[in-house]
Amino acid sequence: MPNSNQTCENITSISPAGSPVVSTLMFIAGVVGNLMALGILGVHRKEHRAKSSVFCILVTGLAVTDLLGTCFLSPWVFVCYARSKSLLGLTGDAHLCELFAFAMTFFGLASMLILCAMAVERCLAISHPYFYSNRVRRSFAKVALPLIYLFTCAFCLLPFLGFGQHKQYCPGTWCFIKMEADGHEDEQHTLAFSLSYATLMALLIAAVFLCNGSVILSLCRMHHSQMSRRGSVLSGGRKRKILVFGQGEEEVEHLVLLASMTVIFVICSLPLTGTCQPGLA
Repeated sequence: MPNSNQTCENITSISPAGSPVVSTLMFIAGVVGNLMALGILGVHRKEHRAKSSVFCILVTGLAVTDLLGTCFLSPWVFVCYARSKSLLGLTGDAHLCELFAFAMTFFGLASMLILCAMAVERCLAISHPYFYSNRVRRSFAKVALPLIYLFTCAFCLLPFLGFGQHKQYCPGTWCFIKMEADGHEDEQHTLAFSLSYATLMALLIAAVFLCNGSVILSLCRMHHSQMSRRGSVLSGGRKRKILVFGQGEEEVEHLVLLASMTVIFVICSLPLTGTCQPGLA
């Protein structure tokens, strides 16, 4: 609610409406989920005794990025509740709030960019296999991850250079981009940055869904082709068994993982690309 957020912008104590329950559950789910993902990736690599694929490298990067974000942001929320003070109240100035907002925008945007890179990688691997096998190497992921971090860091530093502002939101335990103008001289810069962030996130979400849709169509064609070959073999009287999905099994597993992460990140990101409703922390 805009009025509630306006009153929480400069408070030094936590709003009575705040509760640490949601933050605690999100922290536990984030840490456990990402540690499990990293553990599964490690076991998978040992079992196959092979170098990690591009997809696995990107998944590892996503899990590490999200884990670091959770471990950096959540403790400050717990400290606020423990001391009954807002982020502004903990230090008496806006420095901690600015740092929290930067970290929140950085880890959120970086995670979405990595997720988009994963979707593009799967789209190329399934829908354009010849191009993928000839052009895409493991170095793609090793180059993509640093570039994502550099771009995200540069973009999220813009408010410190006067392009955009940060703001404390209710109940006073988190800060994020200021999404509305208040009539000051930097009104245009504030609106431009918030609109740019929201638009970029929306475009990334759309790209992920388009790539996933392309992968689903390609897998359906693959399945239909294999079913047709199976029918022709059976009609010829041959008894040799054919694996229906065969080469598509691993791709389906990757798609399910990618789709699950997409849904989770979209649910978490859409409120932030809109009006920044309170209650996330």
